[in-house]
Amino acid sequence: MKYILLMYHTEGVFSQDEMPEQMEISLDICRQLHAKGQFLGASPLLPIDTATSVRSSSGRLEVHDGPFAETKEQLGGYVLIDVPNLDDAIEVAQTFPAAKRGTVEIRPLFELAGIPQV
Repeated sequence: MKYILLMYHTEGVFSQDEMPEQMEISLDICRQLHAKGQFLGASPLLPIDTATSVRSSSGRLEVHDGPFAETKEQLGGYVLIDVPNLDDAIEVAQTFPAAKRGTVEIRPLFELAGIPQV
């Protein structure tokens, strides 16, 4: 089953001094998943001040700076995995630094036929 792990945390939760170590921990987890054939992709996101939201209001498209919702925790990145079940996805999710200082949301992917593959 394919899952996306969405990494949420408050911006700045990891200090500049901590970031290299926390990124290396995440990269190591991704390498371990890759070695087991369970890694599909991942990427950290740039800071929230680089976000742009497009939405429809009264039939008109609007473009706004920033995220769609105002929240304390912001989406900081994602990891795509392919594991047998939700229990395995939970086991993977809890190893990421975001799980220790934020939230890792686990969502199964809806597999839609016809989507181009990379």
